[in-house]
Amino acid sequence: MTELLVNDDHQRAVSALRRSYEAIPAGTPVRLAKKTSNLFRWRDPSQAPGLDVSGFDKVLSVDPETRTAQVQGMTTYEDLVDATLPHGLMPTVVPQLKTITLGGAVTGLGIESTSFRLGLPHEAVLEMEVLTGAGEIVVATKDNEHSDLFHGFPNSYGTLGYSLRLKIGLIEVKPYVKVRHLRFASAAELTAAMAEITEAGEYDGETVDFMDGTVFGADEQYITLGFFTDSAPYTSDYTGQRIYYRSIQQRSVDFLTVRDYIWRWDTDWFWCSGAFGVQNPLVRRVWPDKAKRSDVYRKLVAYDRRYQVIARIERWKGLRPREDVIQDIEVPIERLPEFLEFFHDKVGMKPVWLCPLRAREGWPLYPLEPGRTYVNVGFWGTVRLPPGQIPEYHNRLIERKVAALEGHKSLYSTAFYSRDEFWRYYDGETYQRLKEAYDPAKRLLDLYDKCVRGR
Repeated sequence: MTELLVNDDHQRAVSALRRSYEAIPAGTPVRLAKKTSNLFRWRDPSQAPGLDVSGFDKVLSVDPETRTAQVQGMTTYEDLVDATLPHGLMPTVVPQLKTITLGGAVTGLGIESTSFRLGLPHEAVLEMEVLTGAGEIVVATKDNEHSDLFHGFPNSYGTLGYSLRLKIGLIEVKPYVKVRHLRFASAAELTAAMAEITEAGEYDGETVDFMDGTVFGADEQYITLGFFTDSAPYTSDYTGQRIYYRSIQQRSVDFLTVRDYIWRWDTDWFWCSGAFGVQNPLVRRVWPDKAKRSDVYRKLVAYDRRYQVIARIERWKGLRPREDVIQDIEVPIERLPEFLEFFHDKVGMKPVWLCPLRAREGWPLYPLEPGRTYVNVGFWGTVRLPPGQIPEYHNRLIERKVAALEGHKSLYSTAFYSRDEFWRYYDGETYQRLKEAYDPAKRLLDLYDKCVRGR
């Protein structure tokens, strides 16, 4: 076991968690008791409470010399960023929403606009301390006796164990980010430019630090590039009355502080705050700035999901039901135009988020080809069901199309794969081997049961 830069509070939390885990009767499913979640697999709130992991929500240390941090697994990226920025550092990849936890991003995957050059959040992990399904606490690195767990942990969604502490690499930042929005009239033109910039790592002679994209329609789409800079002629503020995603269409160059750039999407949950009227100028003025946050909106969605307020009103109006279509998928970059054409025709939601990525290594449970460029396509909302179609109509269409394009689908939301399909896409052979090694009594849920059957 490597030397641990941990404090007494962490050790006490580990001991308490081990005791509580052992106290759960055999045969009882083990879950985490979490105050927040960014998943969209809804569970019955009446289910028995799980393990209390509230003691694992701290940044233990930041080392500016080695550019590393020791972080507990339930620490939110909001707290992590606040701890690293004063040192001129940030995590290599910071997912878009403030309450995503480091442990959640590592076991459930995450992505952002540095992913075209730095991969996914778990690729910055140097070691992880894990409570396994067998109740053992192990430290896994890429080359120690638990290297199989280290490489198999991403995309396991807590079904092999829970990360208690992670040592991660950090990158240097500058105080500001210059943003450029490049407009394209077709998906083919955007794709060609995105592939070229990913390969070169620069645009107009400048090193590109961040890249993502936004699709407003088949003939209006943008690549947004970010460049670290020491100074800025002005900075825009999108945490109050102004809305970030609308600025993409309104200006070609912009400047943000590095913190505001990192959280540019959280204030309006990308564009999903519009469902609550928060983008209406009158509502926005009275809606407190501190409540313009993704976790607030998600609580409202959870409330509606539980009590079916909107669905009841729409049924009373005689409207056809709506289907939740909340997904992130990855397709090879050369297949992006084909996917977008399908999506515009069959689903029709907009805007749509794009994020290019390159995995730096192979990770068996989410088998992206290392060094190959993929594009994450994110779309989150509801779509009116065509007459006579089943409730999962659009989601099933998307799953089939992604598979046909040699892509993959993130499992944070609903999935409908058969068991055979699922294990073919997510390396069932490796997963079962890890399950036998680290959770032989099956005290944790099976990945298929958790992500598809919704148990």
